[in-house]
Amino acid sequence: MQRLKIILLSLLTLGCSPPGQIISLTEKKPSNAAWTHGAIATAANPHAVAAAIEILERGGHAVDAAIAAHAVLGLVEPQSSGIGGGAFMLVYEDDKKELVFHDGREVAPAGATIDMFMLEGSLMSFFDAWQSGKAIGVPGTIALYKAAHNEHGQIPWGDLFQPAIRLARDGFKVSPRLANYLPMMAQQSLLDENPGTADYFYPNGEALQTGDLLRNPEYASTLTRIAQEGISAFYEGRIAEQIVEAAQADPNPGKLTIHDLASYRTVRRPVICGPFREMKICTTSPPSSGSAQIMIAAIYDHLLPTTSTHADKITAFVDAQRLAYADRDHYFGDPDEIDIPLENLLDPQYLKYRATERFDPDEAATPGDPRLVLKGEEIASLFSKDTTEEATGTTHLSIIDAEGNAVSMTATIEAPFGTQRWAAGFLLNNQMTDFARTVDTSEKYPANAIVPGRRPRSSMSPTMVFDAQGNILMVTGSPGGNSIPAYVAKTIVGVLDWNLSPQAAVDYPNIVARGDTVRVEISAEPGQTIANNLKARGYSVEESDGENSGLHVIAVNANGLEGAADKRREGIVKKIMHR
Repeated sequence: MQRLKIILLSLLTLGCSPPGQIISLTEKKPSNAAWTHGAIATAANPHAVAAAIEILERGGHAVDAAIAAHAVLGLVEPQSSGIGGGAFMLVYEDDKKELVFHDGREVAPAGATIDMFMLEGSLMSFFDAWQSGKAIGVPGTIALYKAAHNEHGQIPWGDLFQPAIRLARDGFKVSPRLANYLPMMAQQSLLDENPGTADYFYPNGEALQTGDLLRNPEYASTLTRIAQEGISAFYEGRIAEQIVEAAQADPNPGKLTIHDLASYRTVRRPVICGPFREMKICTTSPPSSGSAQIMIAAIYDHLLPTTSTHADKITAFVDAQRLAYADRDHYFGDPDEIDIPLENLLDPQYLKYRATERFDPDEAATPGDPRLVLKGEEIASLFSKDTTEEATGTTHLSIIDAEGNAVSMTATIEAPFGTQRWAAGFLLNNQMTDFARTVDTSEKYPANAIVPGRRPRSSMSPTMVFDAQGNILMVTGSPGGNSIPAYVAKTIVGVLDWNLSPQAAVDYPNIVARGDTVRVEISAEPGQTIANNLKARGYSVEESDGENSGLHVIAVNANGLEGAADKRREGIVKKIMHR
């Protein structure tokens, strides 16, 4: 088995932590200066932010607040994430100036096969694959909670679930976003027919309405057991049996087993840092796509003319995305299973080459070959063309606690409402469709092919930015499937180069340049102007009336903490100045 080779590239100011270790942002001794900015939380639902603030006011770590908030999101925003899925959590410890990446990504069951979505040589329709038992990967969120809490937590484990248990037991009002999904899902999926989901989301055969009081006693019971018994309550016993029963049910049953659940483990993976001018972008390594943030930022700077108009900056941003996406799509997968040339992909010499030497806009969607550029060794031919299609059932939250510790957490169940399969009060993921589903067994396999025990590549990119002294400047991240790298990169360049406030950067039109077409959100100003300018410059532009981002951003500046919540969803920001 080949493993991701991570080394420290000091000449590149690119810091990497070996597996199982942490990255230090500075060689200097940690500062003893007290954090004076208070605490802040931003997430996709007011109930989740309230849960985070409740924990922060008790003196909880940002990790404690993130667990409490996400347990609530799984209840009030079930279309986006939940304990039946997986997550990535990037944690910053301010007193040590250190970063840790906890990988709670779902895992392919032992019975998975590379062609499991192929039937007699033909690909299953996405509809059939999406809602099949085959699509369910081993959930990692609960194990992630525990791994992160063991290392960082300050509030007792069981207390973290109380806000979600109260809401599930006493009820909460259905939000417009959840209610608006349900008629559409009844037309496009089996949500209104499957056991559990039909009665829960469509009581008496009618979709829930905005403002309806919704209770979930099953979820309250599940969380109560987890709070009292630990994660064994989820990965063993009756809850695990219910997960397996749902996965193995018709139609198109999967092969998830009790052994798969009992065998699940989180992974502490390297944190990857790279320079952006005098600052440092730090993010999550594969199977995350966080490293694309470093690639986009570096290529963007190389592409900027000496004197740049804003239109020039948009053009550079578009081309930087296209180049970074092409390499991400071709090379990224599970680092425990494939040899990802990450060190070479992030090498400044290669990134400069991609941006300036032989750059051809007509070839920007074609992957480069970093080892050929740097060492004369061809690697691109090891993998076939990527065929991954990634849906958008995901959420993101950003938190800084009263001690200056921070969390950037992105969590998912893949498509909206996951597989639509229900177990013990929650929905199960369809994360197996995040693998390359189309496979020609006579050809080389794509880097993101299905293999038992493998984690699918993810676009989730929880990211933080630090100044030259190692002080935190920004926490960012977003849902949005394959568009996540573009959404997150927009906030980084928007705040740090375009001089936008965090909220203005979030509100700014989303621009997604993956492949030969540039998608521009014209429903946000100045989207139509951007689209017209790109067309005039020869780009193929798709005009979008709306984007599914859910950006939640925190900036640390001279005025203290400034947060932003994406108005495309239902999030809010809340701050506290003192515990």
